[in-house]
Amino acid sequence: MHLMGLDIGSTGVKAVVFTPSGEIVGSAYREYAEVYPEPGWIELRPDDVWEATRTVIGEAAGEAGGGVKALAISALGEAFTAVGEDGDFLYNTIVSPDTRATKQAESWRATLGPQQVFEITGMPLHPSFSLNKIMWLRDEMPEVHERTWKYLLWPEIVHLRLGLEPRIDHSLAGRTMAFDVVNREWSAVMLEMAQIDVSKFARPIASGEIVGELSADVAHSVGLDAGCLVVAGGHDQPMNALGAGVVREGMCVDGMGTVECITVAFDEPVLTEAMRASNYCCYPHVVPGMYATIAFNYSAGAILRWWRDLFGAEAAAEARERGIDVYEVILEDLPGEPSGLIWIPYFSGSGTPYLDPHAKGAIIGLTLDTDRKRLVKALIEGTCYELDLNVQGLAEAGVQIDRLRATGGGSRSDAWLQLKADITQTPVVRLNVSESGCLAGAILGGIALDVWDDVAEATETLVAEGDLFEPRAEMVERYARLRKVYADTWPAIREIAHRL
Repeated sequence: MHLMGLDIGSTGVKAVVFTPSGEIVGSAYREYAEVYPEPGWIELRPDDVWEATRTVIGEAAGEAGGGVKALAISALGEAFTAVGEDGDFLYNTIVSPDTRATKQAESWRATLGPQQVFEITGMPLHPSFSLNKIMWLRDEMPEVHERTWKYLLWPEIVHLRLGLEPRIDHSLAGRTMAFDVVNREWSAVMLEMAQIDVSKFARPIASGEIVGELSADVAHSVGLDAGCLVVAGGHDQPMNALGAGVVREGMCVDGMGTVECITVAFDEPVLTEAMRASNYCCYPHVVPGMYATIAFNYSAGAILRWWRDLFGAEAAAEARERGIDVYEVILEDLPGEPSGLIWIPYFSGSGTPYLDPHAKGAIIGLTLDTDRKRLVKALIEGTCYELDLNVQGLAEAGVQIDRLRATGGGSRSDAWLQLKADITQTPVVRLNVSESGCLAGAILGGIALDVWDDVAEATETLVAEGDLFEPRAEMVERYARLRKVYADTWPAIREIAHRL
């Protein structure tokens, strides 16, 4: 028996096939490009995403030799696509960092107000959330809105393309700002105020519930076996948390992907003013009955990819010659001492705690002796300083973190993890699983097939802590002053950045 997890992200999609013991027996990955039609607009071509998704499903299943009995999907939050009644795409996928709906997001201040919106939806006011962008489409592209049968997030699109009724899980529904996170249903209040009919959304379903079973024809078309179960997965950050064993209150994972995100689990919804004031959300976890909050930086791995594409030609050539990953070359032989630079990683606006869609990136402290390796060190430091802001912000909101369980592509770098420990003054541990989002899909599929009784049994079997990176006293002391400089920098330059 094999179990597949599918992870649809903002820059690529990965399918991984696991055995019930956690062994990876098949995997495939495809990238796709974001498009930027207007300043502040960020989209994906849905045909590109679907073609990449269909391809990796077949390649991973083929590498595993077939026998995939269940599939569950982890996907980027908020990103939705207008779909016609015939299943055709009517417009590009609009992704989370897209800031076109600023006016619609701000309109809630004059109606329900920020705190009431937060108490219903668990989301702070921000243009990233799906409902605000759907309001924008209604206002600015009424011909698209009128033709739209459903506004679907990516798991529902995959369900539809696999011949099943599209169903949205509670965690992804929570990312739309149209979902009542306490009662776990579409919010009549939010939709009435937004003047959006509930019929435009897929029916909600709990993560781990069965969406449907693939027919022989559909299964064959994507390289799966007839009868394969499709099981509801969830938003990529709670899925990453499940795959990292974050199944009890207070546990935390640091997902180091395109977006870097801390995900912390709760037993009950936490909808306090302190949480909202720091822009920390609260929405359903993919673990039954639990809730999660996230603190995030939109531009972590994305900036490293930007560096690779613009300045990494020499590193790419060396990587090909040595037969290793280009990021290994970029991140090796970094200076041992702090760079002395401040790199603000707001290349797609800022995430928490500022949640400023108009934020811009900056590099401060450049001199004529600044070389390439020192710049890369500053880039990585900037992501760590930003993480530190959120560790401190969560603590002030009453959420304590005693260690960070690191997953994702960035977690393969010892240098990055050690910097993270030194700057945040928090132990960082690498897990024995790197594909935690896909593993969560395998876990939910396995539970549906009675491989495990529940998530606790599955994660105890599959997830273990590995290398531990403790804060080094000498480096903690050297970074103490720079942490404060970083915390002061964005408030000091915000007005200037907003004028650009």
